[in-house]
Amino acid sequence: MLLQIFSLTLHFVVGLVAGTCLLRMYMHWQRINLSLSGGNPLAPFVFSLTNWIVLPVRRLVPAIGRLDTASLVAAYAVLLAKHALLWLITGALSYWLSLLVNTGFELLSVILSSLMWLVIGYALMSWFSTASEARYFLAQLVEPLLRPLRRMLPHVGGIDLSPIALMLLIQIAEIVLHTLQMQIVF
Repeated sequence: MLLQIFSLTLHFVVGLVAGTCLLRMYMHWQRINLSLSGGNPLAPFVFSLTNWIVLPVRRLVPAIGRLDTASLVAAYAVLLAKHALLWLITGALSYWLSLLVNTGFELLSVILSSLMWLVIGYALMSWFSTASEARYFLAQLVEPLLRPLRRMLPHVGGIDLSPIALMLLIQIAEIVLHTLQMQIVF
């Protein structure tokens, strides 16, 4: 029971930190203003949760174009530390390569589930007509993913089906990812 509670807590905390590192990377990729004075409502949260790991990694890992590789490496490192810790606690000894591969798959899974939550948040915010900084921020993150789908999908009765289509595509990607992981790991 204590191991389950510890594992759940560790999974939650690590998921929050890794997901926030990935959000930082994605915001940098989309050229969303990350400055505290820029009016970004999540900037203080993102920086306070990720600076402790991203800034030291940034000294070693330079950005590649618009890709904030330090944030990506930081997310991977946090997930790898979680896997290694659970691996040591449970005594489930396996190969280090397996540990690295499973961490990579979990990183991809965190990316997909984070995208799903962003789309859900964006869809829920779109139901309300009030303009807010949070709605604008979510639109900056999700709209680039919805634009190609909007070109292919018609509006049905005035309803935009692109968020539903994007969520379906994310779910399909998660199924493919988990199937691939099972084939590679086992």
